[in-house]
Amino acid sequence: MFIKSLTITSGPKVIREIEFHKGLNLIVDESENQITGNNVGKTTVLKLVDFCLGADKNNIYVDPETKRNEYKLVKDFLIENKILITLVLTSDLDKGTEDIVIERNFLSSKKEGIRRINGQQILAENFETELGKVLFPDHLEDKPTFRQIISHNIRYKDENINNTLKTLDKYTSDAEYETLYLFLFGCEFTKGNSKQEILSKLKQEDTYKSRLEKNQTKTAYETALALINNDIETLNKEKSSFNLNENFEKDLDKLNQVKYEVNKLSSSIGKLNIRKNLIKETETELKSSKSDIDLRQLEIIYEQATTKVKTIQKTFSDLVTFHNTMVEEKVKFITKELPTLEKSLAENNSSLKQLLAEEKKLVTAISKSDSFEELEKVIGKLTEKYRKKGEFENIIQQLTEVESNIKDFNKQLNEIDTELFSDSFEQVVKTQLHKFNKYFASISNEFYGEQYAVKYDIVPNTKGQRLYKFSAFNANMSSGKKQGEISCFDLAYTLFADEENIPCLHFLLNDKKELMHDNQLVKIAEFVNKNNIQFVASILKDKLPDEINKEEYFVVKLSQNDKLFRI
Repeated sequence: MFIKSLTITSGPKVIREIEFHKGLNLIVDESENQITGNNVGKTTVLKLVDFCLGADKNNIYVDPETKRNEYKLVKDFLIENKILITLVLTSDLDKGTEDIVIERNFLSSKKEGIRRINGQQILAENFETELGKVLFPDHLEDKPTFRQIISHNIRYKDENINNTLKTLDKYTSDAEYETLYLFLFGCEFTKGNSKQEILSKLKQEDTYKSRLEKNQTKTAYETALALINNDIETLNKEKSSFNLNENFEKDLDKLNQVKYEVNKLSSSIGKLNIRKNLIKETETELKSSKSDIDLRQLEIIYEQATTKVKTIQKTFSDLVTFHNTMVEEKVKFITKELPTLEKSLAENNSSLKQLLAEEKKLVTAISKSDSFEELEKVIGKLTEKYRKKGEFENIIQQLTEVESNIKDFNKQLNEIDTELFSDSFEQVVKTQLHKFNKYFASISNEFYGEQYAVKYDIVPNTKGQRLYKFSAFNANMSSGKKQGEISCFDLAYTLFADEENIPCLHFLLNDKKELMHDNQLVKIAEFVNKNNIQFVASILKDKLPDEINKEEYFVVKLSQNDKLFRI
């Protein structure tokens, strides 16, 4: 696959359209009067291609050094203007082959977020998988992932720029690199994904086992459990030797029931007393409201009032009598419940007295043995021993399960390793590397007069599990040029993959190529132009050698006055 074009649009407005060709494609600045060509968007072009191939959108506007600071101007521009990035790939730039069109924007909502492949909207969690199906249709395994496979094609991050083979993040395990390079070098091994899963599960089980054995090992817990069982046996014998009445258990149950009834009855008596006291208080208050004032004095006043108000027909004496009668009726009504309450109280108190007597009798019967308190102590010790026993048995059971899991996983791993490290498979690895190294050594010798190669070693990891570990080295045993080694590797891999019919991307994205010597840049340009490879590089224009400082190689020219997004 080659890059045909990269387009930046906002609705119908085309902000920038970049068309690519075979061979050398340069992204340069053309700042005038020695104004710096940095921060104009050269590297961002590479990032946008990577973004369309599944990279995180934060790469575009987050500072790669701090991982926190955002270029707010760029972020706001991309979101507010609903910027759409369209990447068009094709299998042949010379022929009219069917294109693969990939579209992404920077909006997060499901409604407005765009992730389309050939016009079909893809869910975020499926986007990378679908890209893999389109670009590597014959790769059916989960590992290596699509992003891992193309990691050496896109080099703008520090780990890609400075490492030939270790192109993934720093947390990537050697097992993942093993699976990746066995795939890239055409060593057909379909169990790489299974091996990684097993190694991951083994790591989890080992971590869990370490936590369980944080205080003691399994054998220590087993030894402690045996001692606890001995202690329990001794305490049970001691318990059975106590001289208690033969109805101890029965009396103890009965005592508990009596205590329950006493508590229940005491609560009932308390409530009845509260009710009785409330009635008594109300009775006292009502009786205090009866009138016993001087009727003669009030009668004189009342007579004076009746001489002026002829309609008053009741005497004041009548009113007082009526009031007092009403009060007496209220008292009768309120206090009519008292006899019932007092009867209930008397009955309950009688029952309570009987229960208390029975409780006293049972307590005496239960505690008639002088060793009752000692028995409680023994029972307390037994309870604690059984608690410890349960705790230790649980830990031992968990450790047994973990050890069984580890044993099963190691068995599965050994079965895979039997195939992976067999003489026949190792010979396949040697053969494939020999084929690759023919290209790698030839290209590096042409560029630098030195021969680079990739070797493998079978090494144990920290857990003692065997792995193929691949590394690049200078066959002349001298110190090589890292930037040159990386470019030679990428070019060699493309030619090797074509010979072996291994699907691969035919474009190589590179940042900071000004770090290379002029002579090597010229040789790369000549090499890719004649070998059906697309080499896309961002570089400061004033660092270009004259041989390639030509319009035919430039695909986009940026400056401080004409930055990539034109903001």
